[in-house]
Amino acid sequence: MLPLALAGLALALVWVAPGLMAGQTRFRRAPRAALLAWQAVSVGGVLAALLVPLATLPMLLRGDEVTEHPWVTALAVLVSVAVLLRLLVSGHLVGTRLRAARAEHRELVDVLGADDGNGVRVLEHPMPTAYCIPGRGSRVVLTRGVLDALPPDQLAAVVEHERAHLRARHDLLLEFFTVVHESVPARLRAPGALAEVRLLVEVLADRAAVRRTGEVTTARALLAVAEGRVPDIGVGAAASAPVRMRLLTAGVQPTLAAAAYALAVTALVLPPALLALAWT
Repeated sequence: MLPLALAGLALALVWVAPGLMAGQTRFRRAPRAALLAWQAVSVGGVLAALLVPLATLPMLLRGDEVTEHPWVTALAVLVSVAVLLRLLVSGHLVGTRLRAARAEHRELVDVLGADDGNGVRVLEHPMPTAYCIPGRGSRVVLTRGVLDALPPDQLAAVVEHERAHLRARHDLLLEFFTVVHESVPARLRAPGALAEVRLLVEVLADRAAVRRTGEVTTARALLAVAEGRVPDIGVGAAASAPVRMRLLTAGVQPTLAAAAYALAVTALVLPPALLALAWT
């Protein structure tokens, strides 16, 4: 029965847990630990699916359990294959779509925008908007509205926020979670799951800006760009600004961080532990 348990764990971690975790908004006060927990849960689900065939081998070698319960092995492997196939298809579709869209938008920004000499592209548009285009040939993009509206210290906060996204490669995190999210059948998807991960990424970039310019300056900068629209291919400072402003002054809760780390460890350890039991 352990192969079936692994298959069930894969379903739970990849398709069920995201919806439950999205409702635990208290973990926003420990964003780094929370993001690690999100990653570990997703990786643990994929790992559980990959280990199902290995867990069936002892049953095949013994023969008796397979003879008594052939449906267990068949069902476990079927669930594992279904999860993996959906992940592979989703990964291909999401990756292809994002890279093509980013390349097209990057070319458009290079044509329409002016280089300020510091690796920032400036678009002549009155709406205060700031975002970055990640990947090969990354760009920080600001509109003229941002430059006209913000004093130098707040502008520095906005730029630092975007560069923090690029340094930490938050785009890869978001792409990974988008793949997992879109691999889930539409009826089982939790819309709030991907939104929560996006929020946590923004909170981490906000904290990088706070370390550079301080809480008050960063908060004012966020307020100034709150109405700006960020392209789907970009990562930007305007997303969820009201919630993030409240989190700027919220200290990290050690208890929440410890709980998130414990969840991460459990999600990663449980699949190999079940596999080990299958071989004992």
